[in-house]
Amino acid sequence: MKRRDFLKRTTPAVTLPLLLGGFNIHALGKSNLLNVLNTSEESDRVLVLVQLNGGNDGLNTIIPLDYYPNLFKARQNIIIPENKIIRLESEPTGFHPSMQSIKNLWDDKKIGIVQNVGYPNPNFSHFRSTDIITSASDSNELINTGWVGRYLNEENSGYPEGYPNEENPDPLAITVGSFVSTTCQGPITNMGVAINDVEALFSPVGGDPGQLPNNPYGNELGFIRETQLQTQLYLDSVSNAASKAFNKSPLYPSRDSLAQQLKVVARLVAGGLKTKIYVVNIGSFDTHANQVDTSGNEIGSHANLLSSLSESIAAFQDDLFRLGIEDRVAGMTFTEFGRRVKSNNSAGSDHGTSWPLMLFGSWVKPEIHGKNPIIPSQVAQSYNLPHTFDFRSIYGSVLKDWLKVPEATIRNILFDDFNYLPLFRDSLVTGLEDPRVDSADLINYPNPANERTQISFRSMGGHTDLTVYTITGQKVSTLIDKQIPKGAHSLLYETKNLKQGIYLIKIRNNGKLSSRKMMVTH
Repeated sequence: MKRRDFLKRTTPAVTLPLLLGGFNIHALGKSNLLNVLNTSEESDRVLVLVQLNGGNDGLNTIIPLDYYPNLFKARQNIIIPENKIIRLESEPTGFHPSMQSIKNLWDDKKIGIVQNVGYPNPNFSHFRSTDIITSASDSNELINTGWVGRYLNEENSGYPEGYPNEENPDPLAITVGSFVSTTCQGPITNMGVAINDVEALFSPVGGDPGQLPNNPYGNELGFIRETQLQTQLYLDSVSNAASKAFNKSPLYPSRDSLAQQLKVVARLVAGGLKTKIYVVNIGSFDTHANQVDTSGNEIGSHANLLSSLSESIAAFQDDLFRLGIEDRVAGMTFTEFGRRVKSNNSAGSDHGTSWPLMLFGSWVKPEIHGKNPIIPSQVAQSYNLPHTFDFRSIYGSVLKDWLKVPEATIRNILFDDFNYLPLFRDSLVTGLEDPRVDSADLINYPNPANERTQISFRSMGGHTDLTVYTITGQKVSTLIDKQIPKGAHSLLYETKNLKQGIYLIKIRNNGKLSSRKMMVTH
């Protein structure tokens, strides 16, 4: 597969919609990107892509504390006060004060961060930069396909004819919201146009297929009709999944668009839909002016967006846990570009280059990949941060380790622009240990537990205290309180006499404290 093969003009996008929970759902066709999972032990993994529309200011999101004095000089009118920043233990880095919920996930070892993501010769236009990020192209090439869409087209050029079928009854990618992500654009078509309500699913575009004019317009109209009929076939499977599960987390912020989108995702995954990729979005992060409030730089429009992002992802993760599907889902944020180091005179930040990317889920490697961005002591208005990691390396690494796509196929899809990064826990990648246990972490399986659960951890040696608490902090059981040798340890914990609910397993070893949530069901 060569770049020139995709330098084609595409037809207008056509969505395959269904209204659920107030949001349109647009279905995409089958692909070996996902179908490879149907015949392997990894067949139930789900990837959630969270698009931060407008270009997020990463320097006020994940803050380089080791360069804070230089950052303060460059952006005094928008910089977060140092005493308000949420600091990460043992890291010269902190979160925006609106991101306490993400910090809690970091403490639970469910957040990974990649610093300085970008690409050579960056573009500063929203439209062009979005094209580059969603197509995985070079900045000097016009490629009218998305990196996921190329998967979909490579294996399913005849879609939607013959779909859904007995083997593939469900859509294998879904955009929740009012538009279809260009990430999923194929070389001939995306998969639909927006329909605002369920009734539109059953409304023909006009006339019957035999009355279509014999011209390009007629061809387009025929495809739209065929796609609408296809959507009606998916309506049953999506509605059936939605009827089988209901959100359990009380943490979703009310009247929040991103939270509502993620609620739909959690419900469909828990309901048994075999869809593998979901795309949701939040914006706008285009904070040229009034990025912060006049009464404090830690509040304002950017703070509100980060609060929504943080609380929605944390609620989603909590929901997945309560629904018993946490280990099946991983998520990733992306945006079209970062912002300039030096702020402008309108209490805002202008289009810039590299940005931080977050991964979330119980399987992500809970660490910061790469060093903090370097902030010079003197910064010109036009100065932009260099990038360390090409965004295509993130895409390729997620496909390789999470969705188990062969590396040769990934290089075809990403046009060889792919350097591997270990973004997920070693035990997920190597398979050498219990697939639920990372050698460095406290974990229990099964979770949720019914009558018993196996608790595993690795000790650094010395005194170890392993205790179970209620979610409100009341001690339930002390399982270990003694000196134990360095190495891996495991014990069976009987949960059959515990009340249904959420508990905390905490371990203190060699002065360090780790904890894990455990759900008990009967």
